[in-house]
Amino acid sequence: MASQDPALLRRLLRAKDRMDAASEEDWPVERLANVSGVSGAHFARSFKEAFGVPPHRYLLTRRIERAKAMLRDSDTPIIEIAFQTGWSSLGTFGRVFRDVTGESPSELRAREQASAHQFDQVPHCFVSAAGRPDLKIAVSEKRRRDADDRTDTVETEDPK
Repeated sequence: MASQDPALLRRLLRAKDRMDAASEEDWPVERLANVSGVSGAHFARSFKEAFGVPPHRYLLTRRIERAKAMLRDSDTPIIEIAFQTGWSSLGTFGRVFRDVTGESPSELRAREQASAHQFDQVPHCFVSAAGRPDLKIAVSEKRRRDADDRTDTVETEDPK
């Protein structure tokens, strides 16, 4: 990425931002190249060099990420999620989803919903505390240091 012209990188980011904002739309290379103001071949080559993946693969990844969030957070039918995230067929959506995530959309939904209900009987304060940094380590470390400092002070004051 450092070897590319900063102006080109800004234009590539502009195209990437457009894909992020409307990942459900069709984004052929020529359309992205027009957003960036370069030729299609140059855009595809430069995008892959800058971001490590070809533009089409990046778009598929964004669509899958959005679909995963919708599967996890809603009860929307899978076919509607497929169409809302830019897929033209349920079969293609399911095949690509499995290729990328390793499980089908229905398997992911079932797993995510099952894990979400694991904590229904646990008080919210405990669930929240489990997600926080482990402050006991920091506090005990501080107490240990304070105790060491006190023993060092006592040893230096009492030269017996």
